[in-house]
Amino acid sequence: MTGIELQRGALIDVRFTKWDGGRHWEFPLTFLGQDEFGTWARGGSGTSLWRPGHSFESRFDWVTLIPDELPWCASFYDTPLNEVSVYVDMTTVPIWDGATVTIIDLDLDVILTRDGSLFVDDEDEFDAHRIELAYPDDVVELARTTAGDVFEAIADGAEPFASIGAQWLAGVLADTSTERR
Repeated sequence: MTGIELQRGALIDVRFTKWDGGRHWEFPLTFLGQDEFGTWARGGSGTSLWRPGHSFESRFDWVTLIPDELPWCASFYDTPLNEVSVYVDMTTVPIWDGATVTIIDLDLDVILTRDGSLFVDDEDEFDAHRIELAYPDDVVELARTTAGDVFEAIADGAEPFASIGAQWLAGVLADTSTERR
């Protein structure tokens, strides 16, 4: 998040779009801090997430990592309400404007479930949008290469997927537990 300073607890306006500029998922996150991997933010139980034609409120807490210069965005979960442990969206590099971050979603997702299953999801959506939204060849290559790199990193136990994400999440869950007392 080069050149942008946020205080812990500040709200971040997250705006995912599609390649054609169409609105996708939008939601607020709470800024937690930064490290060598990027910007960490919290999504809390009750957070409203919306996209055209659909909205819902989260039933659990999570943390999201928005890397400074990498074309993906990762969320980490620890709840029996969600069978997903790590969910990584393949994207373009996030663009910050103050406390607003815009991220173009490129459909492919790498998912690690609680039972240890690891897979690339939404390849059919990627193939359809590649044609329908006219992804340039370099964007197609970026999404596929990034999905492969993220898949390997998670499979190999590389950070931030091995323990760093879980540490940020544990801090959020500890704070949440204290808030509820």
